Amino acid sequence: MRFAILNPDAERRDGLKALLRQIDRRARFNEASDWRGADRAMQRFPTSLLVIDWHDGIRPGELRAFTTKHPDVPVAVLVDNASTPALVRELLGEGAHGVIRRTTDSPLIVKLLEVTLLGGSHVPADVLHPVAPPVPPPRRFGASARPARKPLLTSTLSPRQQQIMRCVHMGSTNKMIARTLGISEGTVKIHLASIFQQLGAPNRAAAVAIYNGWLSSQLQVLHAQWDHPPKPEHGQRGPVPLRRRGTPAFRYPLRADDTANALPVAAEPTPPFGEPEPAGD
Repeated sequence: MRFAILNPDAERRDGLKALLRQIDRRARFNEASDWRGADRAMQRFPTSLLVIDWHDGIRPGELRAFTTKHPDVPVAVLVDNASTPALVRELLGEGAHGVIRRTTDSPLIVKLLEVTLLGGSHVPADVLHPVAPPVPPPRRFGASARPARKPLLTSTLSPRQQQIMRCVHMGSTNKMIARTLGISEGTVKIHLASIFQQLGAPNRAAAVAIYNGWLSSQLQVLHAQWDHPPKPEHGQRGPVPLRRRGTPAFRYPLRADDTANALPVAAEPTPPFGEPEPAGD
């Protein structure tokens, strides 16, 4: 299975690849930073699904031109909460099969991408039935401001994997886990590799944080807003000017009357026994 990802930020593309590997761990990827790169990838390799991490630099009309040229490829678009219902409806009208909010939980994003892959569609609920934001209840005096911890992420793990995660949470090594559960150390490593893939964690510490609800997901980068300045295109000025030289460099050869830029001269050694006597005739 091969997926295409469209976004100019490599870090965000890596986050999407971690999501899509939960659909097919052997999936291949075509990464593109613009529509031209995505079109070239489609012409070279058959693609099962195109995932677009939407940002302000993309115009809906470009999506229409792409879906017209590749009508057999389902398209899923990730948008932030700032995207208006009018924009979501426009994306659906231009050929997108599914529009998903980035703030959606990662396991649900995976399921919605699977629905789009199988030919279904998804529309955010606030687009179909817009509702006013709920009014928070008044806080009581002395009430703790600590937010409620998210529930354990156990829906995707088997009972054995949950046992292993509880041991990892207590700081047990692979050998200690194997002795506790009565299995081999190699089996523990296989389970941990599967757990890391399902949770999208790069290491044990991140897996414990995601499992306990301390970290929403390894895909937190996808939830970030596009608040940083856009990258300049080729030939345009960037937001930070290039650093200039503090002192002028020497230019060789120097003119004969140029005394302002003296050439650096190596120090001459001092004779150990005074000045040498001139040789006699």
